[in-house]
Formats: sequence, structure tokens, C-alpha cells
Amino acid sequence: MTALPAQLPRHLVDSAVLAALTEDLGLAGDLTSQAVLAPDAWAEATISAREPGVIAGLELAATSFRLVGDGVSFAPALADGERVEAGGVVARVSGPARLVMSGERVALNFLNHLSGIATLTRRYADEVAGTKAKICDTRKTTPGLRAFEKYAVRCGGGANHRYALNDAILIKDNHIAVAGGVAAAYKAAEAFAGHLVAIEIEVTTLAELAEALEAGARIVLLDNMDNDLLRQAVALNAGRARLEASGGVKLERVRSIGETGVDYISTSQVTMGARPLDLGLDVTIGGAR
Repeated sequence: MTALPAQLPRHLVDSAVLAALTEDLGLAGDLTSQAVLAPDAWAEATISAREPGVIAGLELAATSFRLVGDGVSFAPALADGERVEAGGVVARVSGPARLVMSGERVALNFLNHLSGIATLTRRYADEVAGTKAKICDTRKTTPGLRAFEKYAVRCGGGANHRYALNDAILIKDNHIAVAGGVAAAYKAAEAFAGHLVAIEIEVTTLAELAEALEAGARIVLLDNMDNDLLRQAVALNAGRARLEASGGVKLERVRSIGETGVDYISTSQVTMGARPLDLGLDVTIGGAR
């Protein structure tokens, strides 16, 4: 079954864009545009791709132009999650030239960054195509941009891990060390959690995996295991729990990880290792109106 398109909450978009515009325009506004462009100057422009990739962040770009002032039109040429080729048009912008110039950088900053994440995620997802593994992100995100970066992962064909500490339980090695072992940590989490709260536990050895399964674990993170150990873990699990491989996941290795039979592969690379996609805004028509 194909997943429905991701959607961003409007209040998060407005809040983030308003903060970015406030940071960029400050107390005096765009001094360059005010100094150089007449109040009645008009601009029509295209946002184009300088390289192929997957687009994400169009709503943030549109909101950048909407909030910068009245009269700017933003018309996307495609949708988030769609591929664009080098030279392809992403969106068309028109309106008072001062406003177009004032909103340009904030719009492109969001678009470039999020499209870079979507593009890299798509590369990871394409690598594991044909296996049952899904590519997942982590909580390693840019502070303040987590919702948008995780949205971009979904646009690129990936899946989201937990969003924050408060929406699922993930028992890691340090929790286990303090709690007194895998079984003790899992049982404590199980006693604490509500019936709708997912519990995942991290293991680093087959012995820890066996202990987690015996304790009743249904989601297990296999941390920093090589491919041979991952295959052994899949065999030992025998379908009892969903298995997630994590740690040291690079693009050149992800296919072989998927072929071990794990259900999920999580990596911070899709958010922390993605470079911005090269997109630019070019004015095609200018003059007074």
C-alpha cells in the first residue's frame, strides 16, 4: 500500500518562516532592495534546479513570500517528493520586486536544505529497493528544524523514527547499564508505558538480543553490528520482533544491510550528512507596473 503524502502543520510553517524573516530583515528591512529598486518595480522569476534531486519544502518557500508582504504570487511547478532534473523549473514567483528580493533567501534556504535531505534519503531508499528494509531517520536533526527535516525524509521515501523523547520509549545502552541489564530495563519500561506507547530496546550482542526476546521485546535495535552478525540476529529472532539496524550506516553499505533481512535501517546521515540541493531564483522579467 502506497503511503499518503506527508503534510506539515500550518502553524509550524508560519512560526518557522516568521522567525527566519525576522532574523533576515531585522528592524529596517531589505536595505539593498529599498536603495536600488523603485517602489513600483515588478519582478517575475523562476526557481530552478541547478542539479537533479528531489524537492521538499515548497510550502515553506511559499509562506516566505506570503509573509514578506502583499502581492507576491508563488506557483509551484511540481509537488514535494517529486524529482526534478537539472534545469527544471521548481516554481514561478511574481510580484513587487522589493518583496520578491526580500523573501528570496529565506525561501531558498528552506528549499535547498530540505530538498537536499529528500534527495539523499531517496538515494538510500533506492539502494534498498527490493528488500523489506525501510530507511529511517533519527533524532539527530538541526535544533528547531526537526519537524521539517523529518518531513523531508518522508518526501524522499524514508520513514520517521520517533520525533522526540516523549513519543516512544527507546532503551539504549546507558539506560541498560544503569537499570541493571536488558531484561530489567525492558520489564521496567513495560510496567511504566501506556498501552499506546511503543517500546524499543537496543542490543549490541546476540546474547543481549536473546535476553530481550525472552523479556518480550517486540522492537529491537541492533546497534553497530556487522552484516554477518545482523544475519545471525535475523535468524535468532525468527520473526518474533521487528529488527532495526543502526550505527555506521553509509550509502555504500546500506544495500548489504538491507539484504540481511532486517526490517528497518536507521541513519543520521539522511539529516546530518545531506548537502543542500542547488536551487536558484532568477528574475526573467523586471520593470515598473
